[in-house]
Amino acid sequence: MAAKQEGMSPKEVLALCREKDVKAVDLRFMDFPGLWQHFTIPVSKLDEDVFENGLGFDGSSIRGWQAINESDMLVMPQPQTAILDPFTELETLVMICNIQDPITREDYTRDPRNVARKAVNYLRSSGIADTCFIGPEAEFFIFDDVRFDQNAHEAYYHVDSVEGQWNRGRDEGPNLGYKLRYKEGYFPVPPADQMMNIRNEMMQTMIECGLDVEAQHHEVSTGGQAEIDLRFQDLVRMADQMMIYKYIIKNVAWRHGKSVTFMPKPVYSDNGSGMHTHISLWNEGNPLFAGSGYAGLSETGMHAIGGLLRHAPAILAFTNPTTNSYKRLVPGYEAPVNLAYSQRNRSASCRIPMYSPSPKAKRVEFRCPDPSCNPYLAFSAMLMAVIDGIQNKISPGDPLDKDIYDLAPEELAEVPKTPGSLDEALAALRADHEFLLRGDVFTPDVIDTWIWYKTENEVDALRLRPHPYEFCMYYDM
Repeated sequence: MAAKQEGMSPKEVLALCREKDVKAVDLRFMDFPGLWQHFTIPVSKLDEDVFENGLGFDGSSIRGWQAINESDMLVMPQPQTAILDPFTELETLVMICNIQDPITREDYTRDPRNVARKAVNYLRSSGIADTCFIGPEAEFFIFDDVRFDQNAHEAYYHVDSVEGQWNRGRDEGPNLGYKLRYKEGYFPVPPADQMMNIRNEMMQTMIECGLDVEAQHHEVSTGGQAEIDLRFQDLVRMADQMMIYKYIIKNVAWRHGKSVTFMPKPVYSDNGSGMHTHISLWNEGNPLFAGSGYAGLSETGMHAIGGLLRHAPAILAFTNPTTNSYKRLVPGYEAPVNLAYSQRNRSASCRIPMYSPSPKAKRVEFRCPDPSCNPYLAFSAMLMAVIDGIQNKISPGDPLDKDIYDLAPEELAEVPKTPGSLDEALAALRADHEFLLRGDVFTPDVIDTWIWYKTENEVDALRLRPHPYEFCMYYDM
């Protein structure tokens, strides 16, 4: 199986290839919307020159990237990211790559990993902190069967899970019962939880690939919803690890004849999949969010929340970047749509976890994001909002410690809400993105291309198509 190699040099990567009898080298990078891309070379073609000068590929074929007349790009393998692939039949070494322009040799502005690296560099140059730690809690569904299609005359989807409540009456020859009721998946033991072994295999594979796993468990929804939590890491490293995380989860499921989705809302009438994301800033080994204020926060921590809440509608264009994201973020249900903060109230978009009194555990949990996001861009947008909040001493207002469902209508109306659609989030980003441009982190072409791509390929694409439920509502009109 794979073994993570810390801080490796090109020479050490080449030595590892010889030691493990590696036959192939897989070079991976992130496209603009958020899917890993790759190509593979024989190990004989990997030498120190490749680390220095990169390898060419066609950037015009990558979503949201170059025009056809300027398509040549370079992948630059990063030796410190090397792991052995746990799924390939041929012994394969994987490396994550940065992207460069072959003529100017500048890092490519629309390479998401480059955006994340620049966000961290901007944090350091600001003098606020030297490290941003990120701890995401990504949820996902494990399905036994998935079918979907959309064409001119029909549209449908079908997902199925052996533990789904909807299968209580199915002839399974025999049906042994133990189907999880809606909203009761958190967290009964097997045999009701039928995903224990597969989650353990996912967890163990992650550990063997060098990921620091804290826990795995079933999540609230019926139908195979799960969560595997990683220990926090610095921003770029965590974004890298989230891609390895998704790769492992999908391929372990595939190996068992199952399918995983990180779609936020694949099942109607039950909880969707979020990615509550913990963020903290440290300087010279000291946590900056710990103090004597509300929920044990420092002024810096409070201003960080202020920045997140001020810019949340725009941030959501990156942290909740799909039309399906807003099927989860619906007022009155489980998702955190209230742009407020609290030390325990999970209906607030910013929560300060109170599990530990240690200053080192003090962080802010941003509860809006979901796992459909591009982690490099999502984490970077969060960090830039936090920096803006600290630099401009943005007050987060009063905490929301009451039960949101007990608030009077007039009181509830005063609590700002998240955008109700991807279109609204993109409009918020269009109106509020100056804070992202600082330090040349999110360049104007990144903002403009993101809004264009999402509008044309997702918002308008969905807007043009009839929805199956519209036939239920309107066919007899």
